[in-house]
Amino acid sequence: MKTLNLAAAAIALASIAAGAQAGENDKGDMEKCYGVALAGQNDCKAVAGTSCAGSSKRDYQGNAWKLVPAGTCTSIETPKGMGSLSPVER
Repeated sequence: MKTLNLAAAAIALASIAAGAQAGENDKGDMEKCYGVALAGQNDCKAVAGTSCAGSSKRDYQGNAWKLVPAGTCTSIETPKGMGSLSPVER
């Protein structure tokens, strides 16, 4: 019985993970752009130990990203520099 419960839990977790990944891919023609989000308005990826979305502590934080229309990230100018397709030191 315990094996059945563990198997059911594993399937449930796999389904949740697959759904989360699919949700990220359903954003259409969007790309992750680092260093352009205002404090607390990032979509994900900020400092270690955070819950992710909305966790950036300062404007244009280099390790926090925001979804933007594909092809526009590196043309976004901020007071701290241009948007980046990968994390930047800021």
